[in-house]
Amino acid sequence: MALQTFFKFSRGSTNQITGCTVHFPLFNDIRGLKYFKPPITYDHIQMPERPKLHYIDRVPNYSNSNIRPPKMHKMLGLMRGPELVHNKLIHKQYGIQATGGGQMRFIHFEIIRMGLLKKLDWSRMFAIWRIDSPWQAVTKKGQGQRMGGGKGSIDHYITPIRSGRIIIEVAGHCEYIEVKDILSKIAAKLPFEAKAVSQDILNFDEAKKKWQEENNKNPYTMEYLIKNNMDDLQRKIKRIDHFFFGKYV
Repeated sequence: MALQTFFKFSRGSTNQITGCTVHFPLFNDIRGLKYFKPPITYDHIQMPERPKLHYIDRVPNYSNSNIRPPKMHKMLGLMRGPELVHNKLIHKQYGIQATGGGQMRFIHFEIIRMGLLKKLDWSRMFAIWRIDSPWQAVTKKGQGQRMGGGKGSIDHYITPIRSGRIIIEVAGHCEYIEVKDILSKIAAKLPFEAKAVSQDILNFDEAKKKWQEENNKNPYTMEYLIKNNMDDLQRKIKRIDHFFFGKYV
């Protein structure tokens, strides 16, 4: 029926050789009202003087050269839980967001910087860092040493990352489809789970999370079970689950 309504068949013409009647389809020559979205304007975006990502120092610089670099604890709390501050895009365009906690070393900063340096069109795009350079010291003892003898020497520096943290931002006169593959490939090389995001994706995720909380018909959520200590959960679960109720590891 759809084809019959779409086509209008003319009168058949008889083939002189075969004697068969052939029908030719005719299209309706009717001009319809078409709606095309207006092109995106980038008048509100100001390109910076230095659009490329700047080099990140491998070792933190101290103002006083006489200061001995301090040794630090692991501080795993800096990698657990959600990021509450740097979880939104400043320029409201595109970026890479961490979906899990982890550590970033100097090599990972270089992977991001060199990956964007070769792929982006810097005449109309720019990128900014949203994380600090490596500052937390990680110690390590030499191979073959016996136990004891105090804390080992500093081996390298890291930057702790929490879930939801924006790693970098890419903005300018471009659309998300232009930078999606580039950001996704870089996010796959990071030592923790990350993804390429845009402002529309962040808004959709936030609205989806809010809708799921409001329309949840199951009253026995993880938060309810832990707070009411059902099946003696408060003694069995980890300490971090008392605060985040199983959402973050």
